[in-house]
Amino acid sequence: MPREDITFPAGDVELRGWVFHPPNNPGPAPTVVMSHGFAAVKEQYLDRYAERFAAAGLRTLVYDHRNFGASDGEPRQDIDPWVQIRDFQHALSYARSRPDVDGDRLGVWGTSFSGGHVLVLGAIDPRVRCVVSQVPTISGSEAARRRVPPHLAAAVARAQTEDREAIYAGGKPGTRPLVEDGSGLPPVYAGPAAKEFMDRPASRPDTFVNHVTLQSLARTRGYEPGGHVARISPVPLLLIVTEHDDVAFTDLQLDAYERAREPKKLVLLPGDHFTPYDETFEEAVGEAVDWFLAHLTGKPAAHTTGGAR
Repeated sequence: MPREDITFPAGDVELRGWVFHPPNNPGPAPTVVMSHGFAAVKEQYLDRYAERFAAAGLRTLVYDHRNFGASDGEPRQDIDPWVQIRDFQHALSYARSRPDVDGDRLGVWGTSFSGGHVLVLGAIDPRVRCVVSQVPTISGSEAARRRVPPHLAAAVARAQTEDREAIYAGGKPGTRPLVEDGSGLPPVYAGPAAKEFMDRPASRPDTFVNHVTLQSLARTRGYEPGGHVARISPVPLLLIVTEHDDVAFTDLQLDAYERAREPKKLVLLPGDHFTPYDETFEEAVGEAVDWFLAHLTGKPAAHTTGGAR
């Protein structure tokens, strides 16, 4: 699909990304705004999704979060979920400023950490008309509790506090690798599925950096996007979940789906947290395309999977 490089303001920084244009449709067209998950960049498989959305007639805006990839912002590799949500809203504002975008037909797509962001956006931003949330973060506190063994919890909290006070005194933020890197520092994702996925060449574009600040992890513990899920209705919600997600946790996602109100749809796919980017990509993207077309254009769904509910 034709792709345009874009830059747009988001408060005190410039964010950068792409707009994928649907063929033979100069606009204004229904549009999907999307971003990646925790410490990820747009080159990690998001172009595959955006190309399929554009091929279906949906203009698609993809961008890097501040402090990551091609976007501006300091400190690098630093995450604040609520700042990212505000930046997502800046992206929606930028989309609506474009003459080739139908500002009354905007959908949002998020995956993993940004899957949590779009749950919040569906509940709080009236410009959002349709939500697709893939393997989303539901509870930062519960995820942290499951990932950190009880005997290490006090040491982790102490390290984050010491880092916060060192930054206050003028020091540089401490970091942790996302997956094991030989440094001896404990990685954010210790499971074999994450390591195998992140070691793939396609998962290691030049813009990707395999670490994140310690304060990113501290802030994540207080991020609870699942608390917004019951307030998304009447905005249509598609939740794509995998059967063996040990990053965002399958059971937390299924519980969130039960709390959501209609209109909603659950698609349960085989595999782990990372399989929708590759092994089950066709099912995941097909369901998302159908959801957006149904709720942004009124076209009937053409794609079905055995895991749909």
